[in-house]
Amino acid sequence: MLRTRIIPCLLLKNGGFVKTVKFKNPVYLGDPVNIVRIFNDKEVDELAILDISASVEKRAPAFDLLADIAGECFMPLSYGGGLKRIDDLLTLSKAGYEKLVINTMAVEDPGFVRKAADQLGSQSVVVSLDVKKSLLGKYEVLVMGGRRNTKKDPVALAVEMSRQGAGEILLNSIDRDGTQKGYDLDLIKRVSSQVDVPVIACGGAGSVEDMAGAVNQGGASGVGVGSFFVFHGRHRAVLINVPPPKLMFEAIDGPKT
Repeated sequence: MLRTRIIPCLLLKNGGFVKTVKFKNPVYLGDPVNIVRIFNDKEVDELAILDISASVEKRAPAFDLLADIAGECFMPLSYGGGLKRIDDLLTLSKAGYEKLVINTMAVEDPGFVRKAADQLGSQSVVVSLDVKKSLLGKYEVLVMGGRRNTKKDPVALAVEMSRQGAGEILLNSIDRDGTQKGYDLDLIKRVSSQVDVPVIACGGAGSVEDMAGAVNQGGASGVGVGSFFVFHGRHRAVLINVPPPKLMFEAIDGPKT
């Protein structure tokens, strides 16, 4: 059995790492290169870096900064944010980013996902779906950093993205983002049961038990973690801290036999 992937998700804004709550009120965490150096020592599986302002500001990725980050990182890297051109994906792939995360562009032009998969291979293409519940309890996909509601159903969209060649779905619950109140298991189940590609659950991790629930009850193939790895205590003091990987893996997958 493949081991569950545990992925710190780091949000990039104005050249620094931040953390949001429900996609709002970003709190500055620190210099990206310094934080990546800390995670180098934590033995996590990979890092996901998501620029939350690139699409909103209609700009390209910060290539120089991303190259500096890749140069310091000793683990596989994913990047998302402002990806609208195949050339940009190729540039980042050459810089050391093994997976490229497409969000807004995937919804606006699903064919872009197919082009990316043809160029890089499906294993390198991740589609990120930011999902929020409406007042009537309906799940809907938002783009542009959660600013524009597409009214699209995340299950149908995930199926379409996998057909277009996405090798993975990063499923983010806006309502749970930064709350540390647990993942949205219903959302995870709905999507993971309908696609044949890995689903990475994101939004809500507050404990190792929450991660185990996303995998063992929700059907996720991996978990994205933000606040749980970067804040400490009820006052949310910034402290990069990852529980021993062996304990996390045993809690999720069970002890090795």
